[in-house]
Amino acid sequence: MSQADLAVLAERGANAGLISLNRPQALNALSLGMIGDLTRALLAWRDDPSVHIVALRGSNKSGAAGTDARWFGHFCAGGDIRYFYDAAQAGDASLEAFFTEEYTLNHLIQTYGKPIVAFMDGVVMGGGMGLCQGIALRIVTEHTKMAMPETKIGLFPDVGGGYFLSRCPGVLGEYLALTGQVIGAEQAIACGLADVQMSAGAQPGLWQALSRTAFSDSAQALAWVSAQVKAQQKEQALMQPIEPWQPAPGLAAFAQPDVQQILRALDAAGDPWSVQTAQSLRERSPLMLQVSLEQIRRARHMALADELRMERDMVWHCFHQRALQDNETVEGIRALAIDKDHRPRWKPARIEEVSRQEVLEFFRSPWSALDHPLRGL
Repeated sequence: MSQADLAVLAERGANAGLISLNRPQALNALSLGMIGDLTRALLAWRDDPSVHIVALRGSNKSGAAGTDARWFGHFCAGGDIRYFYDAAQAGDASLEAFFTEEYTLNHLIQTYGKPIVAFMDGVVMGGGMGLCQGIALRIVTEHTKMAMPETKIGLFPDVGGGYFLSRCPGVLGEYLALTGQVIGAEQAIACGLADVQMSAGAQPGLWQALSRTAFSDSAQALAWVSAQVKAQQKEQALMQPIEPWQPAPGLAAFAQPDVQQILRALDAAGDPWSVQTAQSLRERSPLMLQVSLEQIRRARHMALADELRMERDMVWHCFHQRALQDNETVEGIRALAIDKDHRPRWKPARIEEVSRQEVLEFFRSPWSALDHPLRGL
């Protein structure tokens, strides 16, 4: 297999580890093999004294692997949801391994002992967010499309989503978790989900320079990258001033104690933003909206490892609590990615029919503390 055929390219620069996600035909959606490759590279570089910084990027469909501008593109569209569907239908045990290994990777990234820089161009969604949150420098571009859209497929914002969304200012975390709203660079920075913006066209040059520049330690490496981004920002600001993002006034509805009351507040507000937001929520799984809200509220007071263990419990329930024909996640994926009719048949169909007991069941662990698959975090 040639280097261009690898789904994850892990290369060494002078003092940098360089990771390229190379599955452009699937917008770099993560497979179980890719998660393993990422984990092995990061563990090797964590213990390598000559590696002072790690950089992560995605690819697009227009160019072969390399450092030219064509190769930079979508960061990562998340997990491979078609695989989730097929594995659930077949009772494939690898689905359990996928989430255990992915959440372990998320924890490794957020607790890594060396700075990681993410070039978050294009689509950054779902599992892609798990790769870039909690790191040293998150760089977005004019092409960035960021979201945690899991409620659209009857899932919840996992990969540590409860942890990093709950730490957004105010109730932005609740809003992003429930609606799955796509945001751009300025909004991502305002939400605390990105650090800096630079031109997509300037990223390849920075990647090349990072690869060949020698550093004495991690602090110097990170300071150098930050200085390069700031210099580019000054140039860009002269040509294209960036207006700060102002969230809609109706956002206050997301402070309500449950989804039913959030919808009532949006309906009462009646402005176009609130009407559209309420309509969007009513298209999601009512059950998973309530589960996701409960997740965000609990995660706000949890440590990262505990929150990931909670998510591992939750995702087990997503695939095992109900029979396949009544499974919200399987049905959501079917409607979006398999049959593509965009008409999921949620059970229950209305938010008023969701029982508190059914929501709480998602937070009951199927394992003891000693048996939990993420006990080692």
